[in-house]
Amino acid sequence: MKILLPPSETKRPGGDGAPLALAALPLPGLHAHRSAAVDALIDLAADEEAAKRVLKLSARQAGDVLHNRMLRTAPTMAAVDRYTGVLFDALDAATLSAAARRWLGEHVWIHSAPLGPVGALDALPAYRLSAGTSLPGLPALRRHWADATSSAIAEAEPSFILDLRSEAYVALGPVPASVPSAYVRVVTEHGRALNHFNKKSKGLLVRALAEDRPRLSSVREFRAWATKRDIVVRDGERTGILELVVVE
Repeated sequence: MKILLPPSETKRPGGDGAPLALAALPLPGLHAHRSAAVDALIDLAADEEAAKRVLKLSARQAGDVLHNRMLRTAPTMAAVDRYTGVLFDALDAATLSAAARRWLGEHVWIHSAPLGPVGALDALPAYRLSAGTSLPGLPALRRHWADATSSAIAEAEPSFILDLRSEAYVALGPVPASVPSAYVRVVTEHGRALNHFNKKSKGLLVRALAEDRPRLSSVREFRAWATKRDIVVRDGERTGILELVVVE
């Protein structure tokens, strides 16, 4: 099983790992697309005012331009530790056991805008780029990434994908029809979609999976695990959709 997570706009600064190694990332078929996106982001960062305008940064966020300028040379840390925000705070990977973190590394891809899906323990520098940004010198990110990412996922042949991404990141790489998958929506028991609880609930779900480290290869097996955990999962209105039911 692979779990696809969205990234977060907010990131922990610093790190003590070696610089970004594109060739070491999963889904090697994306190497050229990654290199092109990184180069475009670095080139944009050479002009601070243009970068602030394209990335829609406030004066207080101007430091993110420097992060982008140093993408290939900056220190790194594990992706799951780099990202902050509601989902990753709920996951709280830093407090997991070593075995649970290894499980995350083996089973979780985090979908980065400049790099495509990366492993939870892959080394990432700080950066600033969201799914809806258009970089000078590149097609819109959706055009740049979508077909290549879907093809790379298909080539990896995962047995099953649990897709917890936001719609903006799904658009950067839809799971191909050839790969068994389920897209997860977080709802109340009456079916109302949630926002804040959406991210928190997804983080708690992935934490529970990492703690238990189950061997899952289908929707049926995932639902059986969820039932044992007293996690309510039900079929959505459309095929391929699962609803994660939470109490507000």
